[in-house]
Amino acid sequence: MNYPDRLPEILQWQPYVLTFNIALVIALLVVPIADRLGKKYGITSKPGGRRVNEGDVRGVSRLGGLSLFISFTCAVLVAQAMPVPRFDPYEVVRISGLLIGGAIIFIVGLLDDIYHFGALPQFLGQFVAAAVAISFQIFIEFFNNPFTGQQTEPWPYIVTVALSFFWLVGMMNTVNWMDGLDGLAGGVAFITGAVLFVNSAFRLDPPQTSVSLLMVALMGSSLGFVLYNFYPARIFMGGGAMYLGFLMGSLSIIGGAKMATILLVMGLPLMDAAWQIVHRLRRGRSPFEGDRGHIHFRLLDIGFSHRQIVLAYYGFCAFFGILTLVIESQFFKFVALGVMLGLVAIGLMVVTRLTPKNQGESSKST
Repeated sequence: MNYPDRLPEILQWQPYVLTFNIALVIALLVVPIADRLGKKYGITSKPGGRRVNEGDVRGVSRLGGLSLFISFTCAVLVAQAMPVPRFDPYEVVRISGLLIGGAIIFIVGLLDDIYHFGALPQFLGQFVAAAVAISFQIFIEFFNNPFTGQQTEPWPYIVTVALSFFWLVGMMNTVNWMDGLDGLAGGVAFITGAVLFVNSAFRLDPPQTSVSLLMVALMGSSLGFVLYNFYPARIFMGGGAMYLGFLMGSLSIIGGAKMATILLVMGLPLMDAAWQIVHRLRRGRSPFEGDRGHIHFRLLDIGFSHRQIVLAYYGFCAFFGILTLVIESQFFKFVALGVMLGLVAIGLMVVTRLTPKNQGESSKST
């Protein structure tokens, strides 16, 4: 096939390539600026509490979320002007909710980096951002029954709202807690964006091109940040982790991904978050109070290297993400999800037993 015959196929990729490159380039340009601003105004990480990373000793800037916010927002706005097929009549509404809700939680995270909020102000910010998203039609309406392959009937509105709140707030906290090692949260976000992109661009019929551009923007923004954040980090995400969690939670809904898909990709960090909530409640502590009980901290404490842990996370999330793309049967996805959750549960129990006694509870966040 000669070049003119392939031209229509090549043109189909132009929106994806352009959106990805806009997000990537802007992120790469903004990170050095955020680095300088953080150091100039003292918005840097400091050792203490659970923070024992050597980057904390170096006083790394915590304004990395600025690159994620600016690059993703710019890429999404440009993508909305592209002449691609659009099938969702509520797309503009949902994207507005994505950007407005994202801006709210980004500002909350930025203020937290400056003033060091406690758990309650952070939760209130998450609640408001989730409320905005839901009011702009970003909510979970049904599941696919794994035994029949059919969609469930729409739930009562109160159930839809409650479930959507739980999902969005849960994702914001999961990614925020996961952001404990250099490159971890940003790399997992890139993998999640890639899986959601393949699902919406190639597995849905018809392909959701306009929605896929949102996933590509997430990939470009995350990659641009991770190139500076991978160990040893030149910049930290700071409060931007909540913003990234909001994006991942919202895009998994907007992108039409089945819950099994996103749960398989994010199963490890989600299970870790749930494990820590139960662990803290059993000890009479606030479930939102950070410590070194998370699996990535425990692995670090028992001797694994920083890069080994992060790359293992990447491999685990990518493996189950690819698995959910190649498995067609909803039932077999359900089985794979059960196997994955079982593996994570066993791993958490083993790592918890190997961790020096009280190590996971001894270092609360400050």
